[in-house]
Amino acid sequence: MVLHLDVYLPLLIAMFGVWSYAIISFIIFMETGFVFTPFLPGDSLLFAAGAFAATASGFNVWLLLPLLALAAILGDSVNYAVGSLIGHKILAMKSRWIKKHHIDRTHKFFEKHGGKAVVLARFVPFVRTFTPFIAGVGTMTYFRFLMFNMVGGIIWVSIFLFGGYFFGKIPFVQTHFFLVILAIIAISFVPVIVEVIKHKREKKKGSKADNNKNN
Repeated sequence: MVLHLDVYLPLLIAMFGVWSYAIISFIIFMETGFVFTPFLPGDSLLFAAGAFAATASGFNVWLLLPLLALAAILGDSVNYAVGSLIGHKILAMKSRWIKKHHIDRTHKFFEKHGGKAVVLARFVPFVRTFTPFIAGVGTMTYFRFLMFNMVGGIIWVSIFLFGGYFFGKIPFVQTHFFLVILAIIAISFVPVIVEVIKHKREKKKGSKADNNKNN
């Protein structure tokens, strides 16, 4: 469904009409609001919604923008609240829904970028779901978090929504929508791959340094 949003999104609009706005908004909310749903297609869904708003699909991009931005901001806020209230208990539990390596990666991301991590994380799959949770578990005040959250949510939604709105009119994009969505997914994972490579290199350097000390 993620790769063929050009097929399924028109069906959704045809079946639910104006309620499609609420459904898409709820998906965006879930991706960042629930710590166990990082797999939802935020980037590609925003792009597809913008692309269909550029056609005679019944979508209004100026209505989508505030709704989806609000959904993204509320999602992060709920996730922060969960982290603040019961985050330590959740981290102490062993859950198949919450992967330790995702939490560890987000911790490093947060330590590296500080408050800006809340904004930057919007553009990194999985990390964007766990960042507000980690912010809530930590000592970041809600007011400071909310400022970064609002800026990040509005920028993220605007870039992908209007990216779809303007590029969705191009015949090549309309004809090869599958490839475009695939490219968006691939590009969004570039920061994750870079972090993994950096982590492996640091680990190798650490192992070499330990071996040299032992020798």
